Amino acid sequence: MTWELTLTGLAIGALVGVTGMGGGSLMTPVLVLVFGFNVLVAVGTDILHGAIFKTIGAWRHRALGHVHARMTFWLAAGSVPASIGGVYVVELLQRSYGEDVNDVASVILGGALILGGTGILLRTLVRPKPTDNRPYILRNRDRVLAVIVGLVGGFILGLTSVGSGTFFGLMLIVLFPLTAAKIVGTDIFHAAVLLWAAGLTHLWAENVDLEATAWLAAGSIPGVVLGSHWTARLPERAIRIALAVVLLLAGVKLAGVIPGF
Repeated sequence: MTWELTLTGLAIGALVGVTGMGGGSLMTPVLVLVFGFNVLVAVGTDILHGAIFKTIGAWRHRALGHVHARMTFWLAAGSVPASIGGVYVVELLQRSYGEDVNDVASVILGGALILGGTGILLRTLVRPKPTDNRPYILRNRDRVLAVIVGLVGGFILGLTSVGSGTFFGLMLIVLFPLTAAKIVGTDIFHAAVLLWAAGLTHLWAENVDLEATAWLAAGSIPGVVLGSHWTARLPERAIRIALAVVLLLAGVKLAGVIPGF
């Protein structure tokens, strides 16, 4: 199980390069449903792997001036501690449910995937409001909203690995008048910061398969670079809708919403 993981990383990295989302949401169910990973190990491995390859995109967007640094700070002020709290809840579940924790985690992950698929549909349909390229000065209301968004999204990500490119991107579109480039750049830069915090915490909790992480990164890093070159050539809207449908079906499967599915 080496080159198969690298091919999976390549495919999902390319998807992220084209659409800017779907990495964390799709990788975990693939590791669980296709490769038979323990749910908790799949979550931790996915998060640490995401931190590695999203860092490349984060610094690229930062160099291009597409990152709203103050917005990133306030989002991270809520999301980083909340993600660590999410990992701690995972540890509590392990202590409380013992060998049955995988079933409980599957239901939680399934619910998060259903929400993630719905979020991708909404993000695909909701367009950012037209704005100019002048610097956006944060008000106290914006800071409070950013921290609240960070708290909610960070906790969900620490618990399930879902949301770094879906929930936060959708909230940036809906709540803040940023340009499209600033939304993407800020989303990716913040995701890299958040994923490192949650990923290292999962590593400390021994929820990470380091060998699998390395094989996945070997594919996803060139995949995200290649995918970014195809952004303008592929029907991004159709890909995002298809991705949302796949996540919804995976969520239904893992959560056991439909008996026998």
